[in-house]
Amino acid sequence: MKIREVMRTPVVTVATGTTLRETAQRMAQHTVGCVVVTAGGTARGMVTDRDLAIRGIGAGLDADAPVTEVMSEPVVTVRADDDVDEAYRTMCRSGVRRLPVLDGARIAGAVTLDDLLLDVSRRLGELLVPLSWCVLGDQPGPPVRSPGKDRAAGR
Repeated sequence: MKIREVMRTPVVTVATGTTLRETAQRMAQHTVGCVVVTAGGTARGMVTDRDLAIRGIGAGLDADAPVTEVMSEPVVTVRADDDVDEAYRTMCRSGVRRLPVLDGARIAGAVTLDDLLLDVSRRLGELLVPLSWCVLGDQPGPPVRSPGKDRAAGR
């Protein structure tokens, strides 16, 4: 499976001159826990909600300080056409939980540890289906229809 199949799009970005306050507002607006800091369309850093709280406000920075004061750099990325396993390896090697995904030089999305956990759950489910057939002794039959649902649909 390719990273593009599990990544989230669009990725939320802020420019290098964006303030901590504006960055936090943008995260809240998009309900995300991280943003990619860009300059000229190129990823320059990553900022998480934790970075804002601990390295920003918690460290005494003013809310009008530039986001570059708290961003993590260099940016660790993966490519959209990489296999998902590359995201696992990259996270393990780098110790990060969020990776911007590049399609050429363009930021195409982001893949998070949560996205990979969902992928693991899906893969595990696919492995368990044939195993359950072995335990049950046969393959499952057609889906059972609920009489309540049929009545509610007017059937």
